[in-house]
Amino acid sequence: MSVLKCLTGSMVVLLGLAGGLHAEMTVSQSNDPAAAIGMNLTALLGQDRAGLGAVEGDRLAAIVTPPVAEKKAKRKAGAPVVMDEAWLAAQPAVEGGAEFQCLASAIYFEARGEGVAGQAAVAEVILNRVESPSFPRTICGVVNQSNGQGCQFSYTCDGRADRISDRAAWATAGKIARAMMDGAPRALTEGATYFHTPAVRPSWSRRFELTARIGRHIFYRTPIVTAMN
Repeated sequence: MSVLKCLTGSMVVLLGLAGGLHAEMTVSQSNDPAAAIGMNLTALLGQDRAGLGAVEGDRLAAIVTPPVAEKKAKRKAGAPVVMDEAWLAAQPAVEGGAEFQCLASAIYFEARGEGVAGQAAVAEVILNRVESPSFPRTICGVVNQSNGQGCQFSYTCDGRADRISDRAAWATAGKIARAMMDGAPRALTEGATYFHTPAVRPSWSRRFELTARIGRHIFYRTPIVTAMN
């Protein structure tokens, strides 16, 4: 509205000046070369004022208000909310460094026979461990961790060569690994940091909280300790 006020003020000043010119013209038309200009200016400003007066207030404000630059919405980066077979098939081939290779290998060797959810659930466990103070702080550190009783992931120390024989399964594992590392939601295992197959019943499973059964894996997390425990 400040622009409208300025425009209105300018018109008043110009009308005042035109009025002065017109008054001067009535005194002496013969020797005043500006007399004709004053008459034309008065007529033009009168037409402008009449035209603006016929425009409704909202429309007039829109005419005299400077345009506002449109703000472009920022695209939010992130991985898909739903990761399924169709989404994976649409993704290009992926690659990455050592951390990517460690996660993709764990998915491939531990869960390549599972569906997308089963493979993503294994990736969740590994990434949940990385964020836990009880485990190494890197993906490769988690995957290759061992203790006095053996390896955390059996394929890393079963004595057999880790050969990628199923290229299609490896491509799927890689896409899942990439999506999970890029921030895909971990909504399958409720923070699980352990899993095993139904074929075994490890002693530690009795101490932990069961969170999910996905495919051929059962998932657990460390019980949450509260003041009531």
